[in-house]
Amino acid sequence: MIQFYFLSIFFNVLAGYILISNDDADSLEIRPGFSLKDETVKLVIGILGMVTGILKLLSSVEGDLPVIGDLIPAVVGFFTGFILVIEYYKGHANIGVEEGESFSHVLIRNKKIVGYVAIAVASLHFLFPKVLLL
Repeated sequence: MIQFYFLSIFFNVLAGYILISNDDADSLEIRPGFSLKDETVKLVIGILGMVTGILKLLSSVEGDLPVIGDLIPAVVGFFTGFILVIEYYKGHANIGVEEGESFSHVLIRNKKIVGYVAIAVASLHFLFPKVLLL
């Protein structure tokens, strides 16, 4: 579906921008009362990014291969959403979160790299919509 194509690009760019920007940056202020620095906004974008990533795997654009055709944007969208949700959880959890080398900790530690990858994948997906895996 073409709607998931556009949602995938939108959430990959938005989540990538949130991941690469610093929390003290003024550029995240959209208007008074609404900011991309807000924890709830990050959580909603994270959940919507994960859902869009999953739905992107289940639906394909006409003329594209199912699952494989949009694999990379769907996976990147899921991971950027996952990072935003895990960051929210870590900030609001009442129990201690162990600081091991789990997959989520590796993603959070490298969130700027994931953010740049998300923006690059979204840009390539927008420019070359029919390329296999993009």
